[in-house]
Amino acid sequence: MIDNLHKKYEELKRGPFITYGILTVTSIMFLILTFSGGSEDISTLIQYGAKVNEFIYLGEWWRLISPIFLHIGLAHFAYNSLIVYFLGMELERLIGPLRFFLLYLGSGILGNLASFALNNSVSAGASTAIFGMFASTIVLGKLYPYHSGIQRLSRNYVTLIALNVIFGLFSSSIDNAGHIGGLVGGYLLMYGLSSRNALNNPKKQRLIYVLVYLGVLIGLYLIGYLKVDRLYMLGVL
Repeated sequence: MIDNLHKKYEELKRGPFITYGILTVTSIMFLILTFSGGSEDISTLIQYGAKVNEFIYLGEWWRLISPIFLHIGLAHFAYNSLIVYFLGMELERLIGPLRFFLLYLGSGILGNLASFALNNSVSAGASTAIFGMFASTIVLGKLYPYHSGIQRLSRNYVTLIALNVIFGLFSSSIDNAGHIGGLVGGYLLMYGLSSRNALNNPKKQRLIYVLVYLGVLIGLYLIGYLKVDRLYMLGVL
């Protein structure tokens, strides 16, 4: 009896608390949006932190993070939450809570910066971070070629990535720039955050991937800033 309780306690200690935390915050924000004017109402989305290029240009940096936790409509919320739940639990247990948190947040930020640089529309959703999670499974498959569970995970999500990218190309309502940015962010960060036990990924190479991530991040910000600045100069905004 005592052994069983100890085993259950150890399982609870291992989490996945970050995944549950992300889902909790996302759910709370969805309820707040719903009861504050509706999650599909543009003014409500903007009020609570959707990505708006002009506001980011004016210094509201938090809008590169807050859109990750907002969703437009029940279907959008439910679909993304299911992916975060199932894939998030697997990734958090594979790479640990801190690495998972940095991967999720870092992918989402790079995705929103790509959207800031390349997409003028108001946008929100966890898809930027989710595409980073997708990309991380590809990297894990390369870093652990002899781990059958990781290989299976990687194969499953390669197909899902392809389907989502193709679907996005034919839908004007999808923020493809954000998705691609999230993919790039997740790919670079998974290499940068990977364990020293990973195959053929020494410390120097991990550092290079982190630096490339930071370079892309700065580059996208400058592109977005100069684009919005030009629109202000032309009197469009």
